[in-house]
Amino acid sequence: MSGPGQRITLYERADCHLCEEARVLLDAMLGPDGYTRIDVDGDDGLVLRYGFRVPVVALDGRDRLEAPITAPDLRALMAELETDGRA
Repeated sequence: MSGPGQRITLYERADCHLCEEARVLLDAMLGPDGYTRIDVDGDDGLVLRYGFRVPVVALDGRDRLEAPITAPDLRALMAELETDGRA
């Protein structure tokens, strides 16, 4: 069974205020080690996939939220983790 860190991924880029806001929310809800962070600028394929849509939060590899990401959005996603029996 995998924990939230393997399930939640934040696709981000440096110097992005929306990415910073998403990190602050995720840190508060999951802790700084409770999710995976990926800088899209480190991979040409991710740059093509995400362009300027960052931040994007993925659950189990599926993009679920994109900018702007709010606390209610994240709480709803976390509720799915709790109710699906695999969290």
